[in-house]
Amino acid sequence: MRPKRIGILVPSTNTTVEGDFQTFAPDGVTFHAQRMWIPDGDMTPDFLDKMNEDLAGNLKLLLSARVDAVVYACTSGSFYRGRGWDDEVKQKIEDMSGLPATTTSLAVVDALHHVGAQRISVVTPYPAWTNSKLKDYFSGFGFDILNVEGDPSARIGGHVAVNDHDPSAIAEFARTRHAPEADALFCSCTAWRSFEAVRPLEVSLGKPVITSNQSALWKALGLVNARMDDPRSGRLFGFRS
Repeated sequence: MRPKRIGILVPSTNTTVEGDFQTFAPDGVTFHAQRMWIPDGDMTPDFLDKMNEDLAGNLKLLLSARVDAVVYACTSGSFYRGRGWDDEVKQKIEDMSGLPATTTSLAVVDALHHVGAQRISVVTPYPAWTNSKLKDYFSGFGFDILNVEGDPSARIGGHVAVNDHDPSAIAEFARTRHAPEADALFCSCTAWRSFEAVRPLEVSLGKPVITSNQSALWKALGLVNARMDDPRSGRLFGFRS
């Protein structure tokens, strides 16, 4: 029996998604990425528009790998135009491919519901405009967003630098910025190595920690009927510290 193949549409500057998926995924699942070109520098709506303008062409290339499901692996790229844009992206992928698909933002929504979280504290590597869009998007799903804290040190050197931000620094920022009354902590951005910080953060905070790549992988594995077997993946996958 051949492995289940999960296709990934990933921003061209992102070097974190594939590593996270390969590190945490179970045997019998492989990952195949198509890069969507995006300029480096300060992440802007114009940059995200450029990344998304050839979604169909990039998907066509990805489908030549005969994948079984597709993940659009950019959180801000799936929420920056507001609620509904992510559904359009998902529908476009499914219509073109005939395959099940998810966007990262939709996967995060499902993950937060799965762990029973209503009051959410959020940490990100984003600038203020992105954090504002994030709050509007998730509030639109009925979540009570208690705070959204962006770490400017994560993107010194452009948004590509977010990929190299140390997970221990992410964990420390999250511990000092999370709202204690929150039901869960959400670490946003597929380029941020927050998946590696899930277990220490859950031990420290005593609550579920949801990240972009963790949610996208959780949703993708569900689309191909695969199960996680790595306890580092956290409470979302049923592993408690």
